[in-house]
Amino acid sequence: MGQTLPKPALRPFLPADVPMLAAIFAASIEELTGDDYNEAQQEAWMAAAEDEEFGRHLAADLTLIATLDGSPVGFASLRGNDHVRMLYVHPAFVGQGIATMLVDALEKLAGSRGAKSLTVDASDTAQGFFAKRGYAAQQRNSVTVNDEWLANTTMKKTLGAPQ
Repeated sequence: MGQTLPKPALRPFLPADVPMLAAIFAASIEELTGDDYNEAQQEAWMAAAEDEEFGRHLAADLTLIATLDGSPVGFASLRGNDHVRMLYVHPAFVGQGIATMLVDALEKLAGSRGAKSLTVDASDTAQGFFAKRGYAAQQRNSVTVNDEWLANTTMKKTLGAPQ
């Protein structure tokens, strides 16, 4: 007999989520970005989760938490009305539609807030995901994170008319 898998759900960010989201952030970087970033770059990037600013950014943005059976498995945040600031899914749950569900929700929220387009500074690892969703590369960027250079690509998607 087949067993039904739990369905993912979305809920808003709560300040108590910060430690769990920091762990998802670090695990995602450590386990999923190795083909695109070297170990020093990954360590510099992961160190951001230990900074007090990490929780402040989550609280300042519109942050959504994806859960399975009530436990956080991913998160995404919208800065202002038109910029996807973060999208991270725990490696154990990649490929189960979590990132798609999160970005679908952010796109709907951005559209309802009047945004005509959405931008994201996509890591090299996430670029393919966003390209499949209709985001087009605008420019390459190099950013310094804890004395390491990391490349990403600013991508943009024009949003359709609100439904």
